[in-house]
Amino acid sequence: MAQRLHLTHRRASTSGHSEERPGLGARVYAVQRTGAVVVALFLLAFGLLGFTSGQLFFSTRGQSVLGMSSNGLLSTLSVVVAVVLLAAAARGPRTASTVMLILGPLFLLSALVNSIVLGTRLNWLGFEMTNVIFSVVVGLLMLLLGAYGRIGSQLPSDSPYAHPHADDVDVVDERPSTPEEVAAEEAMSEAEIAVVQHTATQDQYVRVQEMAQAHTRMDRRRVWMELDAASRAVARHDATSRGHRVALPHPRAGWRLPWHRAGSGPG
Repeated sequence: MAQRLHLTHRRASTSGHSEERPGLGARVYAVQRTGAVVVALFLLAFGLLGFTSGQLFFSTRGQSVLGMSSNGLLSTLSVVVAVVLLAAAARGPRTASTVMLILGPLFLLSALVNSIVLGTRLNWLGFEMTNVIFSVVVGLLMLLLGAYGRIGSQLPSDSPYAHPHADDVDVVDERPSTPEEVAAEEAMSEAEIAVVQHTATQDQYVRVQEMAQAHTRMDRRRVWMELDAASRAVARHDATSRGHRVALPHPRAGWRLPWHRAGSGPG
């Protein structure tokens, strides 16, 4: 009879620093964290230099900064994104990867929208074509860095995303490991089927009711085996009691038992 595999999650990790484990995915983690920091530093420099250029906040024709156009709003957004990336990198490479996978598409969307409003009053970020190209490049770069070693049909063997995260869950194999447990599993399955089909004996019905109080297959199997042990102990006790019955003494000459008729003596 086929056995079912029940895997249960025992605990979840709450530590913010548990996502880094030496020796496992060191290269993947280094690429993700370093990439986030490099992009953040460039955006931070772009934003701070924009603030020092004396530009207007909502100017549609920004000042030239690092070969691109910028106004006060774009400088502010650049600094905010840089701070988010630096915080994510400090939190951990997994967080940095997730943040870059979110920001990458937003940069691409920004490039598309701002390329449409170039030269109009809706160009609130003061974009020029160089800004559009920069947004496309940075968006694709963050997608590449965020997905490195994490997304793909064949992840690198040293990628931590290709292996169960030991700090996330503890997995317990509940399959039977001894002949006694295998036999108990088969008997349990037969009893459960019999109860569903309304063909169960009283003993099977009682056992299934007892197992229903347990939450895992391992606990239900333990309950079944304990009931088996109790049944065997009762059977042994009954057998011992029958083997040690006390016999009545045979009447001897001169004895008169209460149920003998008066006047009748032993033969």
